[in-house]
Amino acid sequence: MVDVKSMSTQTKISILYEKDYNLWLQENIAAIKEHRFNDIDYDNLLQELEDMGKAEKNALASNMKILIAHLLKLRIQNDAPYEMKKSWYESVDEHRERVCDALLNTPSLKTYLPEAIEKSYSGARKLAIKEGKRAKYGVRKPSESEYPTDCPFSLEEILNEDFYYKFEEQNN
Repeated sequence: MVDVKSMSTQTKISILYEKDYNLWLQENIAAIKEHRFNDIDYDNLLQELEDMGKAEKNALASNMKILIAHLLKLRIQNDAPYEMKKSWYESVDEHRERVCDALLNTPSLKTYLPEAIEKSYSGARKLAIKEGKRAKYGVRKPSESEYPTDCPFSLEEILNEDFYYKFEEQNN
């Protein structure tokens, strides 16, 4: 049997990480506020901080993937009826806003944008192709070759809230 009384405070807090995450968090916050640096669970705290950064990058890339997929659909299936494209426009607006909000809240993510576009484009292309194959009601089903293998949009175009109107102009 483990003698909890003989354990250091840091060891007790470290055990809390597995047993009660919220209490572990509160204990570490208290230790930091009270400058009890020997009581901080540095290993798990470091892992949590690294994971927080990854989570923000993953969320940015995920929103970028949907945004680019629907920009691709608007570009390639610009002859689809407006009723069908309406949800694509709404999705572009929503995910662009999420990306812009993330950049406002975490300005350092701006340096990650080119990498986020590069990482998310392949998935965005696959998603657009998959959704394009499900076209109904006489709407043209584009071939895979119509979807560029490299992202056809610049960062400025992706973030420009008026950019997709260019596709409507091509259709008129």
